Amino acid sequence: MIPIARPLLGEEEQNAALRVLASGQLSQGGQVEAFERRFAALCQVTEAVATSSGTAALHLALLAHGIGAGDEVITTPFSFAASANVIRLVGAHPVFVDIEPDTCNLDADRVEAAITARTRAILPVHLYGNPCAMRELCAIAGAYRLTVVEDACQAHGAAVDGQPVGGFGTGCFSFYSTKNMTMGEGGIVTTSDPEIAERIRRLRNHGQSRRYHHVEVGYNLRLTEVQASVGLAQLDRLPGLTEQRIANAAYLTGRLRGSVPTPVVRPGHRHVFHHYTIRVPRGRDRWAEALWERGVATAVHYPLPIHQQPAYLGYEVTLPEAEQAATEVLSLPVHPGLSPDELDTVATEVLALCP
Repeated sequence: MIPIARPLLGEEEQNAALRVLASGQLSQGGQVEAFERRFAALCQVTEAVATSSGTAALHLALLAHGIGAGDEVITTPFSFAASANVIRLVGAHPVFVDIEPDTCNLDADRVEAAITARTRAILPVHLYGNPCAMRELCAIAGAYRLTVVEDACQAHGAAVDGQPVGGFGTGCFSFYSTKNMTMGEGGIVTTSDPEIAERIRRLRNHGQSRRYHHVEVGYNLRLTEVQASVGLAQLDRLPGLTEQRIANAAYLTGRLRGSVPTPVVRPGHRHVFHHYTIRVPRGRDRWAEALWERGVATAVHYPLPIHQQPAYLGYEVTLPEAEQAATEVLSLPVHPGLSPDELDTVATEVLALCP
């Protein structure tokens, strides 16, 4: 079976973790600090604060910007639910705006109409590793004095006109096991605002400004030294892994274009292909079953928009593009662990299903 994802971890990661274990320094220390510096440089920002997960990063970013009860945050309905869950966890209200039909990203042209007197922030998601229209979204945010919190959990190294995502607003990344770089779990917040960074550092560590001095009620959402050491090794690999993902995606598009709707990349956007997602207008689930039988694993990201999830009952809104996408999207293997023969098999088996 050709897997939909395959984390690439080797001797570098193993040796890095063993060195930390041998050191006896397992909690927050020099490895975390080094990882934060390197990730900040990757995103071309001045600050990065590591957290226990991408969800924690999003949660703390909203809290650090003072977003809470009574506030509204504009976001996409077509994402993993964590993007909206964190808005509710801080007491705010997600306002769902429909997506672009071709990229499945938040449609910037629809955002302004959703702004009210209670709107405090825009939370775009760089879905599948494909950057949102950040120039347009940041212009809207500037005009209305709104905060931008980027969910870049699938978009390590993605960019718009050479500017990395995570540097347009307050960026949030995940290092879950299937992400473009991984440490099993973990997250990070990126920003060039030192006050936001300092508040996140407090909030992730029980609200402490210094040891045993708690200036506010906080959380335990720290990253470990072992995870950070693996992350540092993964950062060394990231450029090569990303280029391989992009090359694999280009191969698939070259084979599949014209037979099925393939991913759309805007001019000047660097899509890093966390997922390679096609559209199957009819019979998507039958395709998934047939590909599995032929040895190709697939996944549906995502089968139900957030506003239609059971946890979001009461959101009486119709978002036709997101609802249609949920019935058609199908992710194919694109990860850098694929061999040329496996890539050929993926494309060949998909083409065999085309009318």
